[in-house]
Amino acid sequence: MRLPSLYYFLRRLRLGFAAIVPSGERYVRVTDTMLAGLPQTRLPPSGTRGMPLHVPAAYALVVVAFILLVSLPFATDYVGPDNDDTMRLVIVRDLLSGQGWFDNMQYRLGLAGGTPMHWSRMVDLPIANLISLFGLATGQERAEALALAVWPLLLTVPLLYGAGLAGLRIGGPPAMHAALVLTAVFAVAVNRFQPGSIDHHNVQLVLVSLLAAMLLDPTHRARSYGMAGFLSGLAIAIGAETVPLIGVACLTVALRWAWIGAAFRHAATTFGLSLAATVSAAFFATVAPWRYGEITCDSLSYGFYALSTFGGGILFLTVALASDLGRRGRFAALAGAGIAVAVAVLIIAPGCLRNPLVDLDPLLKTFWLSGVMEAQSAAAQFRIDPGSLGAYYGPGLLAISVCCLRIWRREAMQAHLVLMALILCSFTISLVQIRGAVFTNLLSAIPLAFAISQLRQAAKARPGDIAVGLGFAVMTIASVPASWAVAGLVVPGPSRDRLVADLASAASIPACTSRDAMAELAAEPAGVVAASSDIGAPVLRFTAHRVLSAPYHRNQGGMLTEIHIGLSGPEQAEAFLRGAGVTLLAFCPSDGQVRTLAHAEPEGLYAQLLASDIPAYLEPVKGTTALRIFRLRPEDHTAAMRIAD
Repeated sequence: MRLPSLYYFLRRLRLGFAAIVPSGERYVRVTDTMLAGLPQTRLPPSGTRGMPLHVPAAYALVVVAFILLVSLPFATDYVGPDNDDTMRLVIVRDLLSGQGWFDNMQYRLGLAGGTPMHWSRMVDLPIANLISLFGLATGQERAEALALAVWPLLLTVPLLYGAGLAGLRIGGPPAMHAALVLTAVFAVAVNRFQPGSIDHHNVQLVLVSLLAAMLLDPTHRARSYGMAGFLSGLAIAIGAETVPLIGVACLTVALRWAWIGAAFRHAATTFGLSLAATVSAAFFATVAPWRYGEITCDSLSYGFYALSTFGGGILFLTVALASDLGRRGRFAALAGAGIAVAVAVLIIAPGCLRNPLVDLDPLLKTFWLSGVMEAQSAAAQFRIDPGSLGAYYGPGLLAISVCCLRIWRREAMQAHLVLMALILCSFTISLVQIRGAVFTNLLSAIPLAFAISQLRQAAKARPGDIAVGLGFAVMTIASVPASWAVAGLVVPGPSRDRLVADLASAASIPACTSRDAMAELAAEPAGVVAASSDIGAPVLRFTAHRVLSAPYHRNQGGMLTEIHIGLSGPEQAEAFLRGAGVTLLAFCPSDGQVRTLAHAEPEGLYAQLLASDIPAYLEPVKGTTALRIFRLRPEDHTAAMRIAD
């Protein structure tokens, strides 16, 4: 049985936070003892020579060991608890079974014909390769379990490398170690690096971490900015969530060139060419030739390809032609290039300037999107659970304040300007959809690490100053998102009430999505299943059926059909079921969407089934699992039963 996600989250917070010692001298001694075992590497103070791989690797080993320690004893499945993890496994299985590389259809999802998925094959490929590799020595299921455990854990190494290198470049070895510690805590606390987490968000976090490090190169080397362009193009190819951040990264490169001039020429031109080349390569490698002309705003398509290559190309030309001009001339040239890019956006993909979810059907917004926590705005989350806001916004606000202070004092000003631009971008996105907060918290670790390292040095220099030691301790703890999460649980309110309810129900509510729960459904002849959205991906994983609904915005037709089935009265629901070719109804009484639909329409089918009022056209399949299965009787048989009644 899979425990509630909040319960899992709390287990992963137990990193053993150090207690705040009242005495500054004692706190420094405790901290020095903790840091004594960390890798000691002689590095140049400016960090211009890079960072040896063994430093982040040592931290990654500790992170991996801790993740395994807190996750394996409680593991009930080798796939992560998120629907996206399950769906990714289904897609990878289809790829390994022979589905075409350019064919992104999920034929068993939605109405007849299937649903085109918007995920990149660039994440499917390494996971599929790992499964194939482990499959040489073991069976399919064991190979999947090993691959799904190894992949997210491997990603902790580049994640920590990027954070450590960024810290090194902004504040030397002390800031490097502080950034590594903060990022290690981040990797443990979020669930994207746990075994089984195989959706694309962990890859995006890695790319953002490395991108920040490349943009902070104090010597403006062309190879660093070439790598930044490569990472930016890869991020665009993997998912649209990071496109605003990449746009800000491009803007910072362009503005730094306009300000610095010829000394930044090679860095800017290399960035522009690398970005254009990477997006071009990814486009032709993953987009089917017959879809070259399509424009979609949630995946790599002609829109992102054309704009990225045009933007990278025009940056290259502007820098190459105008670097010898004065500062005013460079800014004028850059303004002209910016106008050209803006016009191109309005001509090629004007629809991509707005949220792609804005066009969702109102029913989906009410009965699906409103229940997706990561899609909530800050205002909506405040109404739902004000105690959780600190974990989403506390570190970001603190980092923005630190950046403003550094800029005002002209301390590593250019680096803090770059970091503040990136953090402000992700922070603004998180105000609209809190899913952006994970990038804010990751990026915030860099300026906060610099501040922590300086406070630690001050506390060490003045061991008797309690105020300095306490300031160091408070800054360290306030820089950790998990600290804010714990504080939100301590305060009476919805967060703590929800935790208590989850813990109380963990042992009493059987799961509807486990293999055992799906066994009876899997035994039925392959057909079409109607089930709530959260049941959809597990149905695809454990059975051979097609399912109407799963929580993906491109499957609006199937999701709307399932919602109408639940809301409609029994007779109208039958028409929807037969119209969609449904052969089986999978009903989970404890599912949140089922209960929401039943509450919204007491006369609807879901409400009737909750009351054990089963219409004549549904034949119960006897079983003992939490998931109740109903066969849809033939129409003539149902009519005969009604006449007999």
